[in-house]
Amino acid sequence: MADNHNEGAKFLKSVHQYFDNAAKFSNLAPGILEQIKACNSVYKVSFPIEIDGKIEVVEGIRVQHSHHKLPSKGGIRFSMQVDEDEVKALATLMTFKCAVVDVPFGGAKGGVKINPRTSSVKTLEKVTRRYAAELIKKNLIGPGMDVPAPDYGTGSREMAWIADTYQALKYGETNALGCVTGKPVGQGGIRGRAEATGLGVYFGIREALADRELLEGKNLDGDTMQGKRIIVQGLGNVGYHAAYFCQQDGALIVGIAEREGGIYNENGIDVKEAFKHRSETGSILDFKDSKNIENSLDLLETECDILIPAALENQININNAAKVKAKIIAEGANGPVTQEAEEILLQNGIIILPDLYLNAGGVTVSYFEWLKNLSNVRFGRMGKRAEEASYRRLVNAIETATGKSMNTQEKAMLIHGSDEIDLVRSGLEDTMINAYHEIRETMRKKNISDMRTAAFLTAIEKIGVSYEALGIFP
Repeated sequence: MADNHNEGAKFLKSVHQYFDNAAKFSNLAPGILEQIKACNSVYKVSFPIEIDGKIEVVEGIRVQHSHHKLPSKGGIRFSMQVDEDEVKALATLMTFKCAVVDVPFGGAKGGVKINPRTSSVKTLEKVTRRYAAELIKKNLIGPGMDVPAPDYGTGSREMAWIADTYQALKYGETNALGCVTGKPVGQGGIRGRAEATGLGVYFGIREALADRELLEGKNLDGDTMQGKRIIVQGLGNVGYHAAYFCQQDGALIVGIAEREGGIYNENGIDVKEAFKHRSETGSILDFKDSKNIENSLDLLETECDILIPAALENQININNAAKVKAKIIAEGANGPVTQEAEEILLQNGIIILPDLYLNAGGVTVSYFEWLKNLSNVRFGRMGKRAEEASYRRLVNAIETATGKSMNTQEKAMLIHGSDEIDLVRSGLEDTMINAYHEIRETMRKKNISDMRTAAFLTAIEKIGVSYEALGIFP
């Protein structure tokens, strides 16, 4: 697992530096800080799989960074670049991400060294089930131990395979579906999970745009998304939904960068149509009324109000940071900005909305899915009709009192009771708003100038309280 070692080591070093910067503002004992920073466990596994008549050895890894709360939580990525240091960095970020948004999990992450684009579905299923079985045998995953989720190269299909494998090996366990999140809705998943991370990115950007104190001197008229020029890197699940919800609220998506190149249109790109175009042609290039950008990384240096890097880590680095012209960088991906690049960006007055806050929408809704699996009941099932009956009586009383009748459409809108997706989105919005203002309050109290340090500090303090409460330290 060493092919990508330099990048992984650099990423882990960046995360540790961010932690150290924030820890300076904490009054926690040095021993507690060391425990919070350390990775608790790393499990590596190699197993044989028959692929096209040949036996190949596949490598997998699962890192549990923190057990201050159980279960631990984190995605599984399928990539030939999977590396131990990278997985450690991602697991570490997950610990702080969960703490920032008050999700009661420790951080974890997993990876399997396989190319999901060139592997057959049959091969992917074999690898997924065998990897899951290896973890289950060691009691390393389960609804009360460690709960995986989708990540780069995996999705709801792979999560369904893991859940099925777990149920087969733990027959009769009533909470078995809670062993993994990001499942299809029909197999214990939750409505609103697919768009959760991107929607969370939108909510975070919206809060920042309403923060006049933060935007002072940035030449950005706040309080609204209307007319803001946005460039997004990566039109995967996170990038697509973040761009889509921003566009729905009036933003102009002027540029989209993908691995094969990019497109630009100063008048705005229809995100839904661009996604459809790429799905049909296999490329983002040659989209109607848009200019092709041969090197997609050039779009990171193009002038805009908000840049959303939603691809992989280390995309904005020491080589291109000084050329970035965005006013806000909204980190949809994990670790898209290196530590050296961040120093340059902050010196240039660019606001960074950090990953451990901004893309926490996925783990937030994963938490809701886990709760749903443990309770074995769909959100809204018990109360929706009772709510609607109550609203209907209220509407009838208003019509009687005023002598005026509402039309069918108006009535339907007013008496609609909350179903699962309404409750999930409401919970996500509330989580992102509360976490944003907690971070900003930490910035003010501790006189911290950047949001990442404040977000890390907010998380460190919460985790420290957990360790002290456990009585592990005096």
